[in-house]
Amino acid sequence: MLQALLNGVVSGTLLALPAVGFSAIFAVLRYTNFAIGGFATLGAYAAWGVNTSLGLPLAPSLVAAFLAGGIVAVAVEWGAVRGAAGGGPLRMAIASLAAGIVLENVARFVWGNDPQGFDLPFVRDMVVGPVRVGPGQLQALGLALGLMLVALAILRLTRLGRAMRAVADNPELARLRGVEPGRIAALAVFVGGAFAGVGGTLAASDTLLDPLAGTRLLLPVFAAAVLGGLGSLPGAVVGAILLGIAEEMTSAFLSPAYRQAVGFLAILLVLTLRPGGLLAGRALRAA
Repeated sequence: MLQALLNGVVSGTLLALPAVGFSAIFAVLRYTNFAIGGFATLGAYAAWGVNTSLGLPLAPSLVAAFLAGGIVAVAVEWGAVRGAAGGGPLRMAIASLAAGIVLENVARFVWGNDPQGFDLPFVRDMVVGPVRVGPGQLQALGLALGLMLVALAILRLTRLGRAMRAVADNPELARLRGVEPGRIAALAVFVGGAFAGVGGTLAASDTLLDPLAGTRLLLPVFAAAVLGGLGSLPGAVVGAILLGIAEEMTSAFLSPAYRQAVGFLAILLVLTLRPGGLLAGRALRAA
């Protein structure tokens, strides 16, 4: 039980990064960007390339993942999704889903289908009572928590964060106050893709990297965002951690074969019992 709980908190925290990015895009642009898995994949490959080619450790390699994920997200927004804006959120979501499939196949074409591993030093797990903890897990957990805390602090304490909240609440009123919604939307897309790239990297660094790495994250990310409340950054974090714990408990006490069903069940229960999510009405708020 303790081991499954710890593993769930770690995996949920890593899942929270792309979930926060997904919710940030939804809060400002009001559509579900299903290309988030592609952003995670390409960001992870960028970090892998820096790690294996330049010999840099994981933490500096995350800068490449951050930039690659953000740049690809903006390119997809301008090149594929924005043209579908006239058809409403549903058409934009479909366009993003198609873009995500294209990004997955770009990764196949460039890097092939063979799994790749990060060049990280082997360190033995630490054993504390009945619980086994990997130093790599702790490093990934610390990096994810640090990045989320910085993002939430910027959102709450800076002028840029206030501008993002204003656009998420009322774009027209924000424009009257001197805030340009288009620039804020582009920033939200960049940050969303950047967080997805970092989250994909941290998840792949604990296992292996392949072109489907981001696609496998797509359902859990969507489920975590829905569970916490679409558009709510704190909700995305809470939803991701709860989902991570539920998945690990399912694997430990039932069967790993049922792990993916937890995401569908979470979406079904939330949409039935609390359609707005656990933290509905707290879009883009840091507290």
